[in-house]
Amino acid sequence: MDYAVKNIDGKIINKKLTVSVPGSKSITARALLLAAMADGDSTLYGAQTSDDCTTFLNCVNALGVKTEINGTTINVSGCGGSLPVKCGEVYVGSAGTAARFITALLAFSGGTFTVTSSAQMAARPIKPLIDALICAGAQFTFKGEPYCFPFTVTGTRTPAQEIYVDVSQSSQFLSAVLMAAPCTGKTIKIIPSGSHGMKYVDMTLDMMWSFGVDVKYDGGAYIVSGSYKGKKYEIEPDLSAACYFYAINRILGTDITVNGVMPRSMQGDRQFISLMQSGFNGGEADMSTYSDQALTLAAIAPYLQKPTHICGIEHIRRQECDRIAAIVKNLTAMGVECKEEAGGVTIYPCTPHGAQIETFGDHRVAMSFAISGLKTDGVVIKNAEVCSKTFKEFFDVLDGVINKLCE
Repeated sequence: MDYAVKNIDGKIINKKLTVSVPGSKSITARALLLAAMADGDSTLYGAQTSDDCTTFLNCVNALGVKTEINGTTINVSGCGGSLPVKCGEVYVGSAGTAARFITALLAFSGGTFTVTSSAQMAARPIKPLIDALICAGAQFTFKGEPYCFPFTVTGTRTPAQEIYVDVSQSSQFLSAVLMAAPCTGKTIKIIPSGSHGMKYVDMTLDMMWSFGVDVKYDGGAYIVSGSYKGKKYEIEPDLSAACYFYAINRILGTDITVNGVMPRSMQGDRQFISLMQSGFNGGEADMSTYSDQALTLAAIAPYLQKPTHICGIEHIRRQECDRIAAIVKNLTAMGVECKEEAGGVTIYPCTPHGAQIETFGDHRVAMSFAISGLKTDGVVIKNAEVCSKTFKEFFDVLDGVINKLCE
């Protein structure tokens, strides 16, 4: 479907309102994995039910772990670190978290599994993770291109005691190995190289500790020991989803708050909310630790007073689409001057005009540029349904916000 954004600039009557967003995708995925490996039952409250999280849940079920869903509550019967199923096929779709986390789990499972994905996911980088898992003792047979989906993985229950992980492309590779390692029942040292999105690694460590596993950081290495225990766990609201509404505040002067957003959070995107609340009006923004919001900042940058230079985001070229190229293409279509760089983009203030926004199958392109259209006529989001990957109700929620602001 295409979504025609309503320009509400100058039409706002009620500036103050509160909205709700789904639970965090990042936390939901981690909680599902930890609960699946735990000894005993877990109850996860406030889980996200997006396409990505449904895919993750389907993967867990395919491995023999039993779950029950009641709205946003998920009950998980943990397998105690030993998967009930020892062979089969698992489909990770376009879900990056499922692709990385499930692959690592299977590498330590002792079974043999074929892992398939969407074409989009097959094009995303996973070689550093596979290298780390081969280092650990897992075996991979690739069905097509090396280091790409689909492949067959034969896991090990006697992994190497030291595993090296390159995180320069994605911190999810380190998170995946960290979370999966305890299912072997052994103490393992995990040694990362490079640095990228380490706030998400902090989230991983906090959640591992919450589910009963001990992780010590010593001399540049993580020492993982212990096992997961089932528990009741409350999932934070998704700050990546919340950020769009704080971006609206910045360009329209509204006072929208999102239920459950606290000053402290495990989620790195809290930095974007702080940036918006600081009155940021252009300048340099190093978004290396909260790069999911690079598109959001780019979409509102034309309305800021000074040129905006977004840097530290070279890696977003390898996500659902080349996000830097998507920024430049869509802003250019709106008449915005911008300068593309290898690891960033500079955007100059102007008055944009309407345009057809190409989403490139990327949920964040769709949601970010919808915010642009609230301040200019004629912005149409093509294939807006791609937002279902992480926030399928986004445009319904946005319509509700528009109506309440203008009623």
